[in-house]
Amino acid sequence: MKFIESLYIKVFVNIVVAKKSTQIYINLYAKGNLRDSFEETFDGKTLNEKMLSFIKSYTKETPFYYISILDYSSEQGAIPTCSKNLLPRYHDMSECEYKCQDKQWTHYTSKTDLYEIERHYESIGVDFIFSPFTILSQFFKDKIDGHVALYILIQEEFISLSVFENSKLLYAQHLDMNYTEVSEELETVDTSLELDIEEEEDGIDLENIDAMDSIDEMDSLDDFGDIEDLDSLDDIEEFDETEDVEEEFYHEEEQINNQETEQESEETFNEDYQRFTHVQKSIQNFYEDSNYESQFVENVYIADAVGITNELKKFFEEELFMSVYIRQIMLSAELGEVAITEFMA
Repeated sequence: MKFIESLYIKVFVNIVVAKKSTQIYINLYAKGNLRDSFEETFDGKTLNEKMLSFIKSYTKETPFYYISILDYSSEQGAIPTCSKNLLPRYHDMSECEYKCQDKQWTHYTSKTDLYEIERHYESIGVDFIFSPFTILSQFFKDKIDGHVALYILIQEEFISLSVFENSKLLYAQHLDMNYTEVSEELETVDTSLELDIEEEEDGIDLENIDAMDSIDEMDSLDDFGDIEDLDSLDDIEEFDETEDVEEEFYHEEEQINNQETEQESEETFNEDYQRFTHVQKSIQNFYEDSNYESQFVENVYIADAVGITNELKKFFEEELFMSVYIRQIMLSAELGEVAITEFMA
């Protein structure tokens, strides 16, 4: 069997579902070595023909392919124990699937959500569904074996946070981000633009146009004299409106682009502020809940999968007096690393 297996390429398909898109990352292995990688992002969260075509273009030549999904359930989390007797102390596990990680802590997911993910991908099959807490611990494996620190994975719709000390999980929470506006929009009315309704209703009084009363006094066209070739008149200049129209269009387009950029920046700021407030509440829960071995946290490590602003860093530094360290993470590629590790185990 191993001889036959060695004749084929192994294909690892890694799928990460975001707010409005799906990212698929393909790893090709030959004789235990990574031969090539391919990545594509598709619009939408639902598995469609384009996604299937992309996946099958790599899996059709080999029977050895493996599908990995990053768990996108909202009902999931992690618990600082593997003891079945202690699990209910932190969460009701009766409706959850769970797994012990590193013989020290447990991550869990709602059975309903887990089965829904499997049903959604039944046309291609699912081999692995990985918890974002597994991704987070692997991504910062060079840090979690040190002093106590907060570790955060930021996705578009979720935040997965955990507190580790010497590789021991002290606390974790999975946050579903339903963004709300930080401040209400203020509708301002420019009084200089208001219309006088009474004057509008009066309309235009044709009786007051003096020019109409003196229409009989208008000279006929003959009074202009003989009209010769107008092209020969030196005092008539050609009027070309093209440049003015193009310039006006350019300025309008530039103004629209600036407005869109400002709006996007404001939305991003609001999202980061919401992220901070959610994390702040979670940290407070860690300090106050007697179920956890709470310790004061001074350092935070952020795995950024969305492109957060520098304002989020400032929130942690100025409001919570934390030292902040940010790493960019490509979730689909990191999922591929965890998948091959799991496969080789």
